[in-house]
Amino acid sequence: MAEKIRKWLKKDGECYLMLLPFLILFTVFTVVPVLMSVPVGFTDFNMIQKPEFVGLSNYKALFLSDKIFMKSIRITLVFAFFTGFVSFILCFFLAWFINQLSAFFRTFFTIIFYIPSMANVYAVWKIIFSGDINGYLNSFLMDVGVINAPIQWLTDGNYIFTTAVIVQLWLSLGSGFLALRAGFQNIDRTMYEVGAIEGIENRWQELFYITVPCMKPHIMFAVIMQIVSSFTAGSVIQNVVGFPSTDYQAHTVMTHAYDYGWVRFEMGYASAICMILFMLMYTVNQFAERIIFKNTD
Repeated sequence: MAEKIRKWLKKDGECYLMLLPFLILFTVFTVVPVLMSVPVGFTDFNMIQKPEFVGLSNYKALFLSDKIFMKSIRITLVFAFFTGFVSFILCFFLAWFINQLSAFFRTFFTIIFYIPSMANVYAVWKIIFSGDINGYLNSFLMDVGVINAPIQWLTDGNYIFTTAVIVQLWLSLGSGFLALRAGFQNIDRTMYEVGAIEGIENRWQELFYITVPCMKPHIMFAVIMQIVSSFTAGSVIQNVVGFPSTDYQAHTVMTHAYDYGWVRFEMGYASAICMILFMLMYTVNQFAERIIFKNTD
């Protein structure tokens, strides 16, 4: 074993050295806190006093007496469907469409669609969905005669969930989108020539019989990134529709964990919520992987 390690270090030592700063930070600020949250979830801990072991009390309270948490699970699953599954489909076909363009327009549109994922555009969306007559959406709808009075998009319980979904969809063209773009670029072009010889006649057949099977690693990465971003999308909701949202209509598991962790400082309860969120993400990821990749083997 020691000999193998020495060979790895001799062959790729410089690469491991360059990765070391990231690995240290990732371990200290991600791996260690995640591992610590497991035992903390079985305690009553307010960050000041010593943690008190309470067993499964936090989990029992979540499922038996916390009605807001049960509501947040339903909202999270619906939110994840639109901002995860639907967003992945949009990312895939958008990347496929961009790949059909010339080199200049591929680069141009990739930058245009990726920029929103890096920028803080919440202020812009608040102006668009502003509840007065000066809000861009209200102003447009009133001008064309669709509505007679302004709609409170950010505070009315009938609209805030849809508003949050729209904003998250706009911001979802991130690393998953870039992975799909890279996947389209790296496909061996001779595969399409062979497909044409074998009887493939149009772009749709190329997509499903050649492109998708050749992009399994990129699709897997994009799926994981979309699942993670959709289940942990708390900042969008807090910045656009407020915290807590009206009647908890856009209250997800992530915002519930934020409420108990960073507002009430009940870290044991918040850790239990995060563990449930992790299990939800893992389950959905396994389900999506079986559904998607079963058809690409």
